[in-house]
Amino acid sequence: MASEQKSESELMQETTALVEGVIEGNRRALARAITLVESTRSDHRAAASVLLRRLTPYAGKSIRLGISGVPGVGKSTFIEAFGNHIIDEGHRLAVLTVDPSSAISGGSILGDKTRMELLSRRREAYIRPSPSGNTLGGITRRSREAMILCEAAGFDVIIVETVGVGQSETRVADMTDMFMLLLLPGGGDELQGIKRGIMELADLILINKADDEMQALAGQTAAEYRNALRLAHPRSADWKVEVRTCSARDDVGIAEAWAIALKHREVLESSGQFKERRAAQARDWMWSEVNDSLITALQSDPEVRKQIPALEAAASEGQIPPTIAARQLLEIFLKRHKQWD
Repeated sequence: MASEQKSESELMQETTALVEGVIEGNRRALARAITLVESTRSDHRAAASVLLRRLTPYAGKSIRLGISGVPGVGKSTFIEAFGNHIIDEGHRLAVLTVDPSSAISGGSILGDKTRMELLSRRREAYIRPSPSGNTLGGITRRSREAMILCEAAGFDVIIVETVGVGQSETRVADMTDMFMLLLLPGGGDELQGIKRGIMELADLILINKADDEMQALAGQTAAEYRNALRLAHPRSADWKVEVRTCSARDDVGIAEAWAIALKHREVLESSGQFKERRAAQARDWMWSEVNDSLITALQSDPEVRKQIPALEAAASEGQIPPTIAARQLLEIFLKRHKQWD
């Protein structure tokens, strides 16, 4: 979308063209549609709402996979090997990757297309990198919308890659059907460092880089994680978490990982959990949007913005408790909207 302000009718015309382009599988239209839903401009948000409303009936039929892992585990290498196998099996794949943004400049490397060079060349694949911004866990606020658009464009497998293992990895688990956790050979300290909650989110744990002299250690690590999982609360009563080894570099264990993903989908569908998870995803999306929209509205309110510097300073210097500062901001906002008694 052009940066200049456009009339409502012009935006609606462009939105209609985008809807048609996305349904036809036009990659350029898909890219522009995702850019539109990622925009924070108010006129763009209105157009994005129309876009999503019209495209949602065409979405929802894909296999949604979340992939995370510790730094250096080789997520990009794995996704490239995994993605190429999925395409070879006759599927169309969209990969939504999130690059870490600088906390100072807000800049992002956005280098996943470079790291997935072979996969990015395939016409059946679509790779969309986005900066993580200030979002914890590496999921952008609009990752769900991007997923819906990719599904409407005909991609029947969606991979969402997160920045790395962190406190908000629940967000990728909440928006996907299966959560895959990649780990390195050599449990030890790493096993202790992985939070139990993240372990319990995983539907499949893969020990990557099981190649050369690391192969035996990878097998030992897998055994350690299997033992650790006995103490964890499973995400699903109908699914036993698998722990496997693989080498993305040598394309070993990749086909098996995809077979497990298909088996997982089959188990969820037969038990009725698939519909339950998709319903839960929709509810989570709704409330996540409510929370994000309320915070945006609060921070955008002119009277609130006037008071933020002083209250932030007072809270930082210990003059007032942060809870009181937050309450005062809320009072200003709610009084202005005539909702405060």
